[in-house]
Amino acid sequence: MKIENPNPIQWQFSERAQQLQSSFIREILKITQRPEIISFAGGLPSPATFPVERMKEAYDRVLSNAGKVALQYGPTDGYGPLKEWIANSLSTEGTKILPEQILMVSGSQQALDLIGKVLIDEGSRVLVETPSYLGALQAFSVYRPEFGSVATDDHGLVPASIEPVADGARLLYSLPNFQNPTGRTLSIERRRELVETCARLGLPLIEDDPYGALSYKGEPMPKMVAMNPDGVIYMGSFSKVLTPGIRLGYVCAPLPLVRRLELAKQAADLHTAQLTQMVVHDVVKDGFLDQHIPSIRTLYGNQCQAMLDAMDEHFPAGVTWTRPEGGMFIWVTLPQHIDAMKLLDQAIAARVAFVPGAPFYANDPETNTLRLSFVTVPPERIREGIAILGKLIAAAM
Repeated sequence: MKIENPNPIQWQFSERAQQLQSSFIREILKITQRPEIISFAGGLPSPATFPVERMKEAYDRVLSNAGKVALQYGPTDGYGPLKEWIANSLSTEGTKILPEQILMVSGSQQALDLIGKVLIDEGSRVLVETPSYLGALQAFSVYRPEFGSVATDDHGLVPASIEPVADGARLLYSLPNFQNPTGRTLSIERRRELVETCARLGLPLIEDDPYGALSYKGEPMPKMVAMNPDGVIYMGSFSKVLTPGIRLGYVCAPLPLVRRLELAKQAADLHTAQLTQMVVHDVVKDGFLDQHIPSIRTLYGNQCQAMLDAMDEHFPAGVTWTRPEGGMFIWVTLPQHIDAMKLLDQAIAARVAFVPGAPFYANDPETNTLRLSFVTVPPERIREGIAILGKLIAAAM
């Protein structure tokens, strides 16, 4: 029997809940579900790259051979054989990564939340690139930090700009490979300088690396965690090299920190799905990624080039953009007087979508910037969409 409630509950939300905001990109994606929209907005991997049959076979094998283990609760830190595989993949001739340094997480977005929970107090200073990954800004914002902006240029983060804003900072968050949103890559020289600077300042460095394997040249850059495993927190993911739907990522961190992250995860969700981890291990353990990733690089590289060629043809003088050598994104800078948010309204009316750049800034947003993603759009639609966008930009000038 339903009970009538004469006094409707007045929900008293916490201050933390009141400040939660939806991702601007997620809101745009609701619009771009319409089939007539040419969407350069989402940072979604192309479904054409998902190894559906390989995953299906792996699920069948795991459930047939170890179903009762796969369907049971698992350890908080993760499935041992997969942790060992990851540790070996991160180890180099000069740096040995231990399986005990690996914590499996439910997508690298959870890693960002756990890092925030363990390292950030209200008012803590957190350093981020300018611009930075929106998902990281969202995750850290829950813990109410003070963001310090680190300067960037066409070659990515500028290490020399860290020290003036580093006083009292708890961490520096970086994406050195084909950065989201700009597509820029940090040079080897800057990586060394960045690691050395953070080590000298006693500043924990987060190396978020979801796109590192997606180099169109097939030559991944060296990982900073191998340069200083005691001071770098490495984040990896299977979303871009297998499928995002499995929600599986990992953190490699110094032992004192990884134990704290494990305790925070235990309180959050006990553990990441054992079945998923066992399936992924079955897929990757015999070298499948070495065969699979080159096909992703080829597809994304071709579509990136199609977009760059179309931009060269259709974008007016006065507009500049990055030329990524990997990953999923191109960053566009418009003349100062053009507001990308207003341009988006016009673009959607013309059936094209992108992400305005302002939400990617922790401080002092540059409203004349925008992000384009090319990986889910075929070349002919890329050319059509860029031609439309080029006309809208030219009209705004």
